[in-house]
Amino acid sequence: MTDDKFRDPQGGGSLILAWQATNKTVLIVGGGAVAAGRAFNALEADAQVVIVAPDINAELRYRVDRGQVLWRSRKFEDTDLEGVDMVLTAIGDAVESRRIVEVCRQLRIPVNAADINDLCDFWFMSTHRDHSVQIAVSTNSKAPRLANRIRRQVAAALPRGTGLAVEQIGRLRKRIREADPKPESSKRRMAWLMQLCDYWPIEQLANLDSDNIDSLLEAYVRNDDPQTIAIAQDSASVISSDGVPSPVLHGQLVSDSAILAQPLDKRGKLTLVGAGVGDPELLTVRAHRALLEADIVLADKLIPEPVLDIIKCEVYTARKFPGAATEAQDDLYRRGLEELAKGRHVVRLKQGDPFVYGRGGEEILFFRKHGYEPEAIPGLTSAINGPGLCGIPVTHRGVADQVLVLSGADRNGALPSIPHYLATRTLVILMSVKRLSQITQLLSQSGHPPDLPVAIVERAGCPDQRTVRGTMETIVDIVDRVGHNAPGLIVAGFAVNVLSDAAIEDRYLDESTLGLHSTE
Repeated sequence: MTDDKFRDPQGGGSLILAWQATNKTVLIVGGGAVAAGRAFNALEADAQVVIVAPDINAELRYRVDRGQVLWRSRKFEDTDLEGVDMVLTAIGDAVESRRIVEVCRQLRIPVNAADINDLCDFWFMSTHRDHSVQIAVSTNSKAPRLANRIRRQVAAALPRGTGLAVEQIGRLRKRIREADPKPESSKRRMAWLMQLCDYWPIEQLANLDSDNIDSLLEAYVRNDDPQTIAIAQDSASVISSDGVPSPVLHGQLVSDSAILAQPLDKRGKLTLVGAGVGDPELLTVRAHRALLEADIVLADKLIPEPVLDIIKCEVYTARKFPGAATEAQDDLYRRGLEELAKGRHVVRLKQGDPFVYGRGGEEILFFRKHGYEPEAIPGLTSAINGPGLCGIPVTHRGVADQVLVLSGADRNGALPSIPHYLATRTLVILMSVKRLSQITQLLSQSGHPPDLPVAIVERAGCPDQRTVRGTMETIVDIVDRVGHNAPGLIVAGFAVNVLSDAAIEDRYLDESTLGLHSTE
């Protein structure tokens, strides 16, 4: 036997488990934002949640009012531990937290004390949820903030529809077990499903419908090889295996040979392109063509990687950093003129739509002054399409009949001027999430009610897009708890929740980040 046949344990890690909390009692001591987050996580696991605190925040009160949690309106007492399966403390009194932990240890009840790692039997991880898929990242309390970044990158790398694929396989597995329940068939069922899961693309599994599942069940009964099964699916709905679909024109894939570069002007050519909301599939065909024709692309800093992956030529990225936006813009102007003087086709790639808070008009005037007439190719603006991708229509008959788009800061950095409240107006505020607390104060000062629905739409159109929902009164606490993934925007108005059920079912949405949402 060689010394390297078996791995040696590294030590220092955690025993990572998926705890089945259904109908188990989780006691949470505390009534603030951290306690609310713990309560939501426990409810997601179908636990019975008991809150002990003299006072609770708006989100917990919402859950109490709807019977989701039980509230004991007082300080913690040792008798609260009777019949409890897990204890989570989320209070600012470290001495009392330590005392509660000691009592739990005596009773052999697992306990977590927020922000006191040495007292914790376990800690909460940074999680991503997509239907039945749950992914958790732990840094073993060393770098919790970095865990969030790692989790976002892992989630972004998943094929689209991963959660739906798991749901569909679950449906098929149940149908097969019902059709062939014999214990001696267990190995056959397992082997057949293993081949299906290993061979079929996740995107194709995600697109299974009821007819497809019926066909697969019949194939199982016939003992067909899963690798040879062919079923009818809508090819337009199937996402490519690399997660970056090719553009489609009149139902046909656009090939490179169909979009060869046009002859360039001897003095160079400039095309101003809107990158849209982040998903390459949502680029216009014209924008996609321009990116392939370009000799060099001058790109904004936050252009999503999947869009940049389309580009075959050199990409020069704006070196933007806080307080130096003007210098970065001047740098792009300089580089653009240099490349145009060489007779090259320069594509200036901007986020969203260049003419919606994108300084696109300024750039056209600048290059026109220097003898170049840019071609402008608009993109989908996050102001309208970002909310739409997350299940929020900015207008809805009988609910919202007008939209007002604002920037979170003017050219001098000042806060926006918000008009007086109108119940049928949807407010979309770009580049503003970092000023969320100030924005909500401005909304309140202009007459907007505290129960007005508010959503934070993050990274719309990207695989890790997320929507955080609350009200004007609760949204600041919710974002403080779950964090923010830039870039994002604020949507305020009753249209936010008009399709809330559809929004919660969205394949990109991580339900663990939801705050208040419509109960309709």
